[in-house]
Amino acid sequence: MTAYPDIKTIHQTAIRIAPHIIRTPTLPYYGLRQQHLFGDTRVWLKMELFQRTGSFKARGAINTLMHLDEAQLAKGVTAFSAGNHAIATAYAARVANTSAKVVMPETANPYRVECCKKLGAEVVLGRDIAQLIDIVSNLKQTEGRTMVHPFEGQHTFAGSATAGLELCEDAPELDAVIVPIGGGGLISGIAAAVKQINPACKIYGVEPMGAQGMTQSLAANSPAPSVNVATIADSLGAPMHLPLSFAIVKELVDDVVTVSDEQINAVMKTIFTDLNLAVEPACAAAMTALLNPLKEKLASKRVGLVLCGSNIDQQTYHQITAC
Repeated sequence: MTAYPDIKTIHQTAIRIAPHIIRTPTLPYYGLRQQHLFGDTRVWLKMELFQRTGSFKARGAINTLMHLDEAQLAKGVTAFSAGNHAIATAYAARVANTSAKVVMPETANPYRVECCKKLGAEVVLGRDIAQLIDIVSNLKQTEGRTMVHPFEGQHTFAGSATAGLELCEDAPELDAVIVPIGGGGLISGIAAAVKQINPACKIYGVEPMGAQGMTQSLAANSPAPSVNVATIADSLGAPMHLPLSFAIVKELVDDVVTVSDEQINAVMKTIFTDLNLAVEPACAAAMTALLNPLKEKLASKRVGLVLCGSNIDQQTYHQITAC
């Protein structure tokens, strides 16, 4: 039996982090093209793109810092991330009245780097994932900073699980939930919540074809130590997978499907024209899965889509959707 957060822990976490996060709405699909897109399938949208810092990541980061003692907080925190997790860690550090040094790749979107700085974090840049991890390790050793992991760990899972709890409360009779997968922290938490509240509900993960780390891990029955990433959905480009999140996915997730960058791009445009939302590629992944590999399987079902976040600047959005 995998050690995922029980329902009592999830409820306690929801209370703990409530002052610092938004209870994001779960909305019935409201676009005018609903029948054309989904037929008789009924769709609910968990709007984590409206979360503080622009993504679900704030939930796990806040919960992690709220478990640190005074001595740990006095030394500050660190994290490695290309964007959303770095922003969330910067925000959590501000809430906890501590300092954050976030380590980001030199290729990180300037908008996301600036978001971290505006929240008070110091940004350190590195060449690649190996150097990012080395820098974080050095900050832990030399400055005593606590690393806030982007997707692994019980406090991270419990934080993510609160989104699943809210989804079940707002849409209590879902047949399926589709969740984007990067490292696996979001789907681990949501699956833990949903499967305990509504065991019959199916959980589907979705990955870009250019970042199939969880798919490869499940095929090998072991978390992939490295993942080749080449996708427009950079928020889903986890460089590796780790044992705890892998074990939860293996136990609780019913299937993981993949979608192409071209399919994601098309759905980004659909979301803009039909929902009036300009979203980053990762945010479009769940709907992309429903409109492509899962369309027939989930026909006429009640389906929840997790819109995981949207930290994207105008220039990048236009560059992607112009293709």
